[in-house]
Amino acid sequence: MPSTNGVVDVPREVQPSTVSSTATITLPPSAHLNGVSPLSYDHNASSNNTSTAASSIIDGKSELDVEKSGISWEGYLDDELPEKTQGHWLRNLRFQIFSLYRRLFGIVFVTNMAVFIATCVQGGVDGADALFLGKVAIANIFVAILMRQDYVINAFFTVACAAPQSWPLWIRRILGRVYTIGGIHSGCGVSGTVWIILFAAQATRQFLRKDHITVPTLVFTYIILALLIGILAFAYPKLRVRRHDTFEMTHRFFGWTAIALVWCLVIFLIRDYLKPGQTLGDAVVRSPPFWLVLIMTCSIILPWLRLRKVPVRSEVLSDHCVRLHFDYVNTHPGHFTRMSFSPLTEWHSFATISVPGQKGYSAVVSRAGDWTSERIANPPTEIWVRGVPCYGVVRVTPLFRRVLLVATGSGIGPIAPVLYAQKTKLQLLWTAPAVRKTFGDKLVDSLLEVNPSAVIYDTREHGKPDMVKLTYRMVREFDAEAVVIISNEPLTRKVVYGMMSRGIPAFGAIWDS
Repeated sequence: MPSTNGVVDVPREVQPSTVSSTATITLPPSAHLNGVSPLSYDHNASSNNTSTAASSIIDGKSELDVEKSGISWEGYLDDELPEKTQGHWLRNLRFQIFSLYRRLFGIVFVTNMAVFIATCVQGGVDGADALFLGKVAIANIFVAILMRQDYVINAFFTVACAAPQSWPLWIRRILGRVYTIGGIHSGCGVSGTVWIILFAAQATRQFLRKDHITVPTLVFTYIILALLIGILAFAYPKLRVRRHDTFEMTHRFFGWTAIALVWCLVIFLIRDYLKPGQTLGDAVVRSPPFWLVLIMTCSIILPWLRLRKVPVRSEVLSDHCVRLHFDYVNTHPGHFTRMSFSPLTEWHSFATISVPGQKGYSAVVSRAGDWTSERIANPPTEIWVRGVPCYGVVRVTPLFRRVLLVATGSGIGPIAPVLYAQKTKLQLLWTAPAVRKTFGDKLVDSLLEVNPSAVIYDTREHGKPDMVKLTYRMVREFDAEAVVIISNEPLTRKVVYGMMSRGIPAFGAIWDS
């Protein structure tokens, strides 16, 4: 069951280094940032005011006062954070242990187990019929696969993000968690494996009694079960992080093999239960599992039908990152695409940067491993892509009236197109080392053009900030209704929890695939 990485916007390869939340900074003398006149989206042109503004931010000045918006981070370390809402145990249960992803997983799994137990109890000594158990198992696998299909993911995001900003905040806050639908994928995947275990046990019992089940059905069942257990083992969160390449390979090749064998299992199971006088062809087209397997097979094949090698224009920004420009498709804020030089063995997902009125998109690739380092050292002219652009967490931004966008390092990639689109009122907080040297004047100036009050914090100049305190200061100064953060996993979790536990809706990638 190959994963599409549906809810992870910035992959591990492009994550900035972990930003400490406890470091202090020394603030040099203050400076002021004047407002910048209304902007064009031309990356090649920026006003003198914009260049001056960028220098005021990045060249070591401490205080960021924006006359237009009043945004300032001077003295933020002295701010007292408000008390966290709810009790210690309750908020930890709600925001950490029982996140919405885990709640969705739990609902799916508990529901399946309730049916599982009821089936075992009602079946009595002889147990439930193998045909019924097979149908339930395949239904679960069907849902698990569809929840990772690009078009299905995009449909969920489109429906959830269609809610108007006039709706109550509590409804929009729930809809903003649409990127946690991976909990349904994993819940159905685990539940389907449990049903296969029960199916295998009952099929074995019926085989020994010479009740319908034949040898091929039993053989295919146990091979599929072994493959599914292997997929689940490598998908375990800690093992997935340590051996992510292995996780992807097993998910892909074990999944493909399992689907091929499920076809064999379905056909033989239908044959085992043929009614007198009924042809195999007639029984197959009347069997729901056949159509489920057909749909999920098409779901897996579809992205690969869109596999192609496309030209790319590489723009080396520094020895830390390269910006790749494409024109084969137009994207929207919140999209990510998959890239590869070896389509069968490895894929890397990167957020797309689209600019209104310009064809195509770009992607920022930062040094974070062998693959990304090779792209910077030897910029590509062609690269493999597959599927369609898929939505991720920053797609939820327009649900809210005023949003603080927080990015660290190359996390600016997913954030930039949201700023360019200007679908709602936005404020940018971007922390990174040697911002202009690393990412180039063109990208920095373009962000300042569309968001003149942007706070761009140079960690090399000022040290690593306390991101929870700094984010809360920005929320308070901007009167933000919500926070969207793109950063590395530890910092994302820390900031999201720091905001959510104080009653501020916050959204960030969850690394579920």
